[in-house]
Amino acid sequence: MDSWRSQIDTVRARVVRAGREGVRASANGVRERLLPQEEAGPPRPITILGLDFVGLVFALFFFAWSLSPSLLPRDWVFQGIVSGFTSVTGYGVGLLLAFPMRRWVAPRISWRRFERRVELVLEIVVALLAVFTVISTLLVAANWQDDVDGLMGMSRSAEIAYLRTGLIIVVIFLLVLLVARGLRRTAHAIARVLSARLHISLPLAHVIAPITLALAVALFVDKVLLAGSSDAARAVFAGQNNGTEHGVVQPIQPERSGSPASAAPWDSLGLQGRTFVAGGIGAPRLAALSGVPAREPIRVYAGLGSAADTAARVRLILAELDRTGAWERKVLVVTGTTGTGWVSPAAAESLELMYNGDSAIAAMQYSFLPSWISFLVDRSAAATAGAALIDGIHQRWAQLPEGHRPRLIVYGESLGSQSAESAFGSLADLRKSVDGALFVGPPNSNHLWNEIKDRRDPGTPEVLPTYAGGLIVRFAAGKQDLPAPQQNSALRDPWPEPRVLYLQHASDPVVWWNTDLLFTRPDWLTEAPGRDRTSAMSWYPIVTFWQVSADLVRAQSPPSGHGHNYGDLMPYAWAAVTAPPGWTEADSDRVAANLVALRVDS
Repeated sequence: MDSWRSQIDTVRARVVRAGREGVRASANGVRERLLPQEEAGPPRPITILGLDFVGLVFALFFFAWSLSPSLLPRDWVFQGIVSGFTSVTGYGVGLLLAFPMRRWVAPRISWRRFERRVELVLEIVVALLAVFTVISTLLVAANWQDDVDGLMGMSRSAEIAYLRTGLIIVVIFLLVLLVARGLRRTAHAIARVLSARLHISLPLAHVIAPITLALAVALFVDKVLLAGSSDAARAVFAGQNNGTEHGVVQPIQPERSGSPASAAPWDSLGLQGRTFVAGGIGAPRLAALSGVPAREPIRVYAGLGSAADTAARVRLILAELDRTGAWERKVLVVTGTTGTGWVSPAAAESLELMYNGDSAIAAMQYSFLPSWISFLVDRSAAATAGAALIDGIHQRWAQLPEGHRPRLIVYGESLGSQSAESAFGSLADLRKSVDGALFVGPPNSNHLWNEIKDRRDPGTPEVLPTYAGGLIVRFAAGKQDLPAPQQNSALRDPWPEPRVLYLQHASDPVVWWNTDLLFTRPDWLTEAPGRDRTSAMSWYPIVTFWQVSADLVRAQSPPSGHGHNYGDLMPYAWAAVTAPPGWTEADSDRVAANLVALRVDS
């Protein structure tokens, strides 16, 4: 009897306990619906068409910013590519900034009961904002591009055609987003495996997994894609380096490297070296243009295949200078080359026209990769080669009697200016070593250029600075920034020799690109713009960096006198740095006209 009573009591207790738990569960369910979010867990992100709301807002901002003008004109296709990648970058920035808010702030805000209403309102707002932003900014961007085209004397773009930019942006945005989401799913899968197989707590696994995936992707990019691309680039450009431009033939003049009389074999000079030594204006044509007898210009060059290493190539160039009698010419220019070994034809021909062939130019190849690749993968090669060549020639030149040696000038354009600058530790070192220097379109990473620019006279703009009142070094963007040769006297325009001159356009992305643009507004975007940069260009974090990076690809697309094209300015720049005695502005105009005529004839 007692046992039956005991069992009945047990059953009764279980029923009562179950009833209490049921009531408690029901109460918890009601509380979860009615109480603030901190008791109901973190809120889920608001999404619109499957896309995060905060990410979309940032993407729209970045999209609008990316349509603002930068240094160079952009057609609708190129603009679509730039804006597509910029927009998806903004989406990622939005997700990154929203994460801590959702993780630690949002759970403490009581708004879940209105969540669906808020989502509906936000969907409508974002949809209207997106349509308005896309159409209005595309039309405004077309007007901005017209302004940039006008500054550079280019034909204007059609505004309606610019609307097609939006299609490219959407395609790029979706493709990049799909890749990113695929990586996110992979990270979640890795986290589950770590938790199940290694018994790591799931929160910790979700921290380890993305780090592991990021390292794997970085390793793949570095060791497979970049290394493979670098090897592929070397293979491709090595093949190009072995070729010869159409119409280029081996010179027969003994004053040229690669000629039958030269110790530098024709086949060893590389593509750009062969073009350099075979080009230019011969003595007969120079005499016809000047009206007086001319000398055959000396062009000395050593390619990568001309000698075993840098030191041996320098020795070969010195031997070539000895053989050709370069030490007896009026001027000897040591040239820093670009990544491929290129020497500007306009610079070389301007000098030879100015001196009627009584000149010598020496250059040396250190790579066969385009400058932007050489800059990324082997920047030190340019510095090493430039310093070795200039030091070697300077030592030999300094041993000659002071009154019986040529004027020694250093010159470099683009990455070639960095190569030439590297031979000198300071501006004082440069000026005591040579008779003049001309640096054209210097990359923003040039150490000497940066030192001078940062120490410019107070109140002078970064885009065209003044240093020490113009007594030592000068900057020019156009002919109007240079003194006329007859004004170079100490009385009218004091600029004592040796003169150092930098040419830089306000629209040249090579000059203004650097990684500081990501998060720092540069001086040149806070001051008045130069002559060929629109005042509508503004600085936006991250976006401006991508814009100027994209401009690098098209740096030489504008007409001469803009972007990274300086050919029209070379006669006047040489006249400012190292004009022959009695040289006048009319002589510079004659050289400029002859250059144009030679280009038309060719």
